[in-house]
Amino acid sequence: MQQTQEISSFDYQRFREFLEQACGILLGEGKQYLIVSRLTRLMREENIVNLTALMSAIEKGQPRHLRDAVIDAMTTNETSWFRDVQPFETLGQIVLPELDQRAHGALRVWSAACSSGQEPYTISMILSEYLRKNPGSKLTGSQIIATDISASMLVQAKKAEYENVALGRGLSDSRRQQFFTKVDERWRVIDEVRNRVSFREQNLLQGFSTLGKFDVIFCRNVLIYFSAERKKDILKRMALSLNKGGYLFLGASETISGYSDAFELTRTPFSTVYRRKDQLS
Repeated sequence: MQQTQEISSFDYQRFREFLEQACGILLGEGKQYLIVSRLTRLMREENIVNLTALMSAIEKGQPRHLRDAVIDAMTTNETSWFRDVQPFETLGQIVLPELDQRAHGALRVWSAACSSGQEPYTISMILSEYLRKNPGSKLTGSQIIATDISASMLVQAKKAEYENVALGRGLSDSRRQQFFTKVDERWRVIDEVRNRVSFREQNLLQGFSTLGKFDVIFCRNVLIYFSAERKKDILKRMALSLNKGGYLFLGASETISGYSDAFELTRTPFSTVYRRKDQLS
């Protein structure tokens, strides 16, 4: 692929507009190097010589899979087990006990932008640990819906099998022993954890009301890639997707300030979390 300095400002702007319209990612100024680093292999495989040719092929829809492949390559798939730790402490020690007290039955949790599955399986592990400590809990049978825009990431996530290197990122030896079984040279999530999670393809720019209502939503380190207007829209629709008093977990560097008044900031000994107000304005 052409080097960063060879990408014209016209082509770069053209690609930025395509990416934002397709998946909401707002590529900032001077990010040509990201295009080079993430698309070089794909363009070589498709025998596309430069960004001009790539955009023309996408607009013509030939080959048909190219548009989704480009979105897939440009989507950040950085993830790990128990990422940042504290939100999962909040979930297990604060949120689950509270929801258990006022629950009429099983919970529904949404992991948005789940990548290769580490986040929803982490949530499921937290649920397993909570249920083991609270055998009379009403949360037995809780469901986790995990979504991502990347079809290839969802294929990996559904397999629930990971290499040693992937398991080393955020997972303790104790939890590896409890929640994984060795399969050849890989590690597979146990049925108890895996069966609680179901995966679906979902673009956050599109309607997600068909996913149903949730008690907890994890949308961590996702909104930072969207424009202010798209953040407002997504947060508004997520508030409508939460049951009254439901919780929204965002990334440590993310905030709803200036984007939504549907939530109350709740500080816990571990982290902050947003609670949906009873009445939405």
